[in-house]
Amino acid sequence: MEWFDNFWAVYSNLVLTLGTNSLLALSIYLTLSCGMLAIANAAFMGIGAYTSAILTMNYGLPFPVVLLAGMAAPALMAFVIGKPTLRLSGVYLAMATLAFGEVVRIAVLNTESLTGGALGLNGIAQSTQWWHVALALVLTLAVLWRLRRSKIGRAFESIKEDETAAGLMGIDVGAYKMLAFVLGGAIAGLAGVLNAHLTFFISPGEYGFDRAVEILTMTILGGISSLTGPVVGAVILTLLPEALRTFQDFRLVVNGFILVLIVLFLPKGIWDPARLRQWFGRKGSRA
Repeated sequence: MEWFDNFWAVYSNLVLTLGTNSLLALSIYLTLSCGMLAIANAAFMGIGAYTSAILTMNYGLPFPVVLLAGMAAPALMAFVIGKPTLRLSGVYLAMATLAFGEVVRIAVLNTESLTGGALGLNGIAQSTQWWHVALALVLTLAVLWRLRRSKIGRAFESIKEDETAAGLMGIDVGAYKMLAFVLGGAIAGLAGVLNAHLTFFISPGEYGFDRAVEILTMTILGGISSLTGPVVGAVILTLLPEALRTFQDFRLVVNGFILVLIVLFLPKGIWDPARLRQWFGRKGSRA
């Protein structure tokens, strides 16, 4: 297995990044599945990453504890900001959550004694193992799969289709929106913890507008018709810079171009089960 050892030595970080990016795509899938265009997930990732890194470096807490803290902190923050912001919808919600992300980034920059400011934090213990990422992704998919087929998932779908009609049917729209927002924040925080303890360095620039757009692009690219879509989108957009290294500086341009193409030709994303069944049905009938 020498070839595998050589492959893992070179590409282990890339493979594990596929897992953390899949978690990020799933985190925004939750809010999109409830009809909310909220783009605070990059900020939630940063909160989780900085919380865990500070607890590790300054207090020497064990990895399981900082993992839980890195999920709890963004979940709590999501609950706090969700009270006023989730009353908004559409582009207004997107602008409010984007502004929150900028507030987090500026706060990190101005608390240099704790967060390292613009220089970030260096020397974080590399506690993340491959099985941590694999287990986190499998458990997240299992929970979301169960959630999707439960009363909560049906309520999410109803709210996405028609919020007013869902409210008239007795669904507590505000509570379900808050649940999706908080769970999405926790999953983004989990990705932040795993990423911070994988790369051993974090900086505020990693959790700004660019990352927020990237996470949204992953999910829309894959599609939100099923849980497979966000994972597919995350894998494609993670591998794309490696396949096109010469265009890496133009990642945002590529992401924007992909979004335009999706809106025009694949409005439900790459992984659309209904379209795939129809396509394979046509192939079968021709055969």
